Amino acid sequence: MRLIRQSIEKKTGEGRCTMSPEEPEDMWHAYNLIREGDTLRATAVRKVATESLSGSTSTHRVRTTLTITVTKLDFDSHASQLHVSGRVSEENKHVKLGSFHTLDLELNREFTLEKAGGWDSVALDTLKESINEDAKAQMWAVLLNEGLANICLVTSHQTILRQQIETNMPKKRPGSTDHDTKLKKFYQRVYDSLLRQIDLADPKPILLASPGFTASEFQKFFKAKAEGDKKLKPLLVKITVAHAASAHVHALAEVLKSQGVTKSVTDARFSAESQYMEKFLEMLRKDDPKAWYGPKEVEAAAEQGAIGKGGGVLLISNSLFRSQEIEVRKRWVKLVDSVKEAGGDVKILSSMHESGKKLEDLSGVAAILTYPIEDLDELVEGVQG
Repeated sequence: MRLIRQSIEKKTGEGRCTMSPEEPEDMWHAYNLIREGDTLRATAVRKVATESLSGSTSTHRVRTTLTITVTKLDFDSHASQLHVSGRVSEENKHVKLGSFHTLDLELNREFTLEKAGGWDSVALDTLKESINEDAKAQMWAVLLNEGLANICLVTSHQTILRQQIETNMPKKRPGSTDHDTKLKKFYQRVYDSLLRQIDLADPKPILLASPGFTASEFQKFFKAKAEGDKKLKPLLVKITVAHAASAHVHALAEVLKSQGVTKSVTDARFSAESQYMEKFLEMLRKDDPKAWYGPKEVEAAAEQGAIGKGGGVLLISNSLFRSQEIEVRKRWVKLVDSVKEAGGDVKILSSMHESGKKLEDLSGVAAILTYPIEDLDELVEGVQG
């Protein structure tokens, strides 16, 4: 995301920010920044009807700048498209005040955002991360089996299916080479497709995963093809082979938890999210008194300073910050701020990753405490009673 200009008062959070998304990942950041009730300003195309002197009417499309108060967001992660709907809050000659319109945010087209209630600490952190190029750690993942391959771009926030390749494979028959010939052609298609996606000027790690030996065999095919090419040779050391339950995209979440994979992408946020969530779930299974989930339980632990320096971790879903009610959002921002002030670590998990989905099943908020608190749930109930 390219920052065009900003005028945000740090003390009050009032002000606006103008940005320009430059790559598909930036649409995800925009989705996390824009909330219902915010004011969004961007260009749009409108149909305008004009009446001639003879009384006949005609319509034509005009490009105009619209300002809306956001009521709804629709984010398509696969196409990296963000549609923002709302009521027009600034009238111009093409639109009436209060009418509904949808702004389609596009790459390399700037938009201006003003936050309802001001820019809180979570929104400012999200803004800072969106314009931080170093935070966009990513890798390529190819999930494959004989005849099926899914090429995915895994960013620090989401998994994007870039291409699916399918080929009907003949069965292996004694004395026939049809299967082997078809398999080599399939590997060639996957190889060519992957190279079209990869930026050789800035190559990222490549993960190959399959249920059987297909990933290993494809790695050998890749190596034989790339060995004599100076531009491709650096890619060979970036390839990791792993086992996957299937060649389908949903199997990738399990692959990313394996130690071999997480070692190769230790600087990527999705690995950290998965590791923290798995650590919490393991502690929960063991009935560890340092693992708690639930809004009231976690807030009570934070009030006691139990999510602080020395290992305290707050796990919170980014979906909680999308509440339509400002007071609800303030509640979670307050929790995040209190944990940070106590020296604890805060991990805002993406609801579009498997780790974030698991957290949402546990109310969307959990914590690994610095020290154990026995029967925290009963203490919370006692205070309420």
